[in-house]
Amino acid sequence: MKPAANLSHLWPELPYLERFEAASAAGFKGVEVLFPYETPAQETRHALIRAGLQMVLINAPPPNYTGGARGFAAVAGSEARFASDMLRTYRYAQALRVPMIHVMSGYTQGEIAKDTMIANLKEAAKTAPKGITLLLEPLCPESQPDYFLNDYALAADIITAVNAPNVRLQFDSYHAQMIHGDAVEVFNTYCDLITHVQLGDTPSRGAPYSGGVDFPALFTAMRAASYQGWVSGEYTPNGHTEGTLGWMEAL
Repeated sequence: MKPAANLSHLWPELPYLERFEAASAAGFKGVEVLFPYETPAQETRHALIRAGLQMVLINAPPPNYTGGARGFAAVAGSEARFASDMLRTYRYAQALRVPMIHVMSGYTQGEIAKDTMIANLKEAAKTAPKGITLLLEPLCPESQPDYFLNDYALAADIITAVNAPNVRLQFDSYHAQMIHGDAVEVFNTYCDLITHVQLGDTPSRGAPYSGGVDFPALFTAMRAASYQGWVSGEYTPNGHTEGTLGWMEAL
């Protein structure tokens, strides 16, 4: 397992481009950024090179600077906008050499939303550049009220229906615990679909070992499943980030 740092959350006291050096100094080889689009891709790329880091994940869609609604994956009637947003994201991902993109479902409900998301993902999987995997991540209502993809079983159903090798599941211990009450059980249930792991504790997305998630059991389950991917710290450090990195030693 390979530790990564989510630079949208960690080292919040530092300017964006300085967080890369901080992550490298802490021993990370990979980083992720939720929405890196406000900074020119080449500036981020240079920061990655200087720090000797790989960008492993970004989110889609990018911001809509015209002020209109985003073309989220599950929003019926926004299919053309979603396709356009994904093409923009692919260009950014290629510039940063990013292998994974978290595709957000958006804020909607119902079977039509599910059908829309399945259809959109089938097309997105076909147009994705070689080497890029699209990830689905359920988000809890406490964090994202009215978010469509709010259940791991729903995510698994959509991935199965899309039936594409480059559409997989993103596991987040904070969201899994908040949605289903036992992050370890969620990991064990869906480990065959999981390609990326993020760590945060409940109830307020604190650092690992600060709340309700059983991280020793989770790490044991990950090893038992022979998970070899990235494990990213995505949490609010509530103090110096360096003092919250003990979880790296458990991987």
